[in-house]
Amino acid sequence: MTRNSRSVAVAVTALVVLGVALTGCGSGSSKSGTNAKSITVWSLENQTDRFTKTQQIAKDFTAKTGISVSLQAVDENQLPQLIVQGAQAGKLPDVVGGASLATVQQLATQKLLDTTVAGNVVSDLKTDTFTPAALALTKSGDTQLAVPSDAWAQILVYRDDLLKKAGLQPPTTYDTLLKAAQTLTSGKQYGITLATDPADVFTEQTFESLALGNECQLVDKSGKVTLDSPQCVKTFDLYQQLSTKNSPKGTQTVDSTRASYFAGQSAMVIWSTFLLDEMAGLRNDALPTCPQCKSDKQFLSKNSGIIASIPGPDSKNGGAFGEIGSWAAISGKNADGSKQFIEYMLSDGYTGWLGLAPEGKFPVRQGDASDPKKYVNAWTKLPAGVDVKKPLSEVYPADTIKQMVTLTEHIDRWAIPQGQGNLLGAINAQLTISKVIAEMASSGKDGAAAAAQAQAAVVKVQSKLKK
Repeated sequence: MTRNSRSVAVAVTALVVLGVALTGCGSGSSKSGTNAKSITVWSLENQTDRFTKTQQIAKDFTAKTGISVSLQAVDENQLPQLIVQGAQAGKLPDVVGGASLATVQQLATQKLLDTTVAGNVVSDLKTDTFTPAALALTKSGDTQLAVPSDAWAQILVYRDDLLKKAGLQPPTTYDTLLKAAQTLTSGKQYGITLATDPADVFTEQTFESLALGNECQLVDKSGKVTLDSPQCVKTFDLYQQLSTKNSPKGTQTVDSTRASYFAGQSAMVIWSTFLLDEMAGLRNDALPTCPQCKSDKQFLSKNSGIIASIPGPDSKNGGAFGEIGSWAAISGKNADGSKQFIEYMLSDGYTGWLGLAPEGKFPVRQGDASDPKKYVNAWTKLPAGVDVKKPLSEVYPADTIKQMVTLTEHIDRWAIPQGQGNLLGAINAQLTISKVIAEMASSGKDGAAAAAQAQAAVVKVQSKLKK
């Protein structure tokens, strides 16, 4: 949905489509890259500045271990085809860095992962140094598929100054969110700007972030679609009220939702953590434009609060939508070299890796045996931004930073824990939920009707996947 995550749905669906080609072409037959002193790493952090910094981390690893690293930048949209070509030619990498949850699931389905390496890395680095939610989402049963590294989350951002002025509580529940949106919708100001674009997975992600808070799941443990459950109906109801009565009219996109909040036209917005450096005035191509921002670029960061998980009436401890980037070792390759490299990237090289984009790389390994919060504390000091570089702790209040460092404790996702990642990839690529949300927002259709429509549409997609 953001500059780093828009491609996930496309890439995952391509993997599903290309699954037949991958079957039987695992890297077990590959003999390339078996030299213990040399490994090949594909990095999905392919922006020039990030790739350059990763190269330096790899050089430091080589200096320490003597293992040379051939680092190759890969675009996530091209990853599925590259995997197919690499498997057929026996030229898959030893390690894939920055793999999304759904990509890890698909690589596991095609039996391309060295899960022994992943399990040994987590064990050696100590399981209790990782966020439990991150480990749970990168497992299949008791098998560790890949090693979770970092995460970004979908968050509710709200104008703390406006809520306090109106005597409102922070929007930490469905009820307080709705009350804040209703109260702060007045004149030319809206309580919230909510995504309704039928042509962008960002709309589905926004809905999923609220759904997880009320324990509304796409499927149950058996794989049955459950979008018509009472929990989901209540989420559709909330989304309908917010999008039709308390959000600007017309289709709201990933760009317009941000622009509305940045301009001071809405009191709340749901976006990803990639918003954080922009909201603090650290990117010249996405500066806040509110009246107060003209004299103080950091006005919004000083006066905004964030919330990752918003429990609904059917949940006391709702989950939060997020994405986890992982290090994936490829089977049949250089297991020892891969293990050493991944361990390095989660220890000596970890702070450097997180520093590529602190606003979108929250540590899921919080510390080590010497200091349980070593990497969390280090993250707060990492410079974020593009045109201006500052640690987020210098431009956000202490309470907001506290919320940020606990984001990874709540991350959840539809379908992946239930082993239905292919279904999630398919409905995201086909924009199934986004289209239902858009129609609900434009027609005024109630939550129950929208839930029934979404249920039928997803069941149809699932039935086609089973054929």
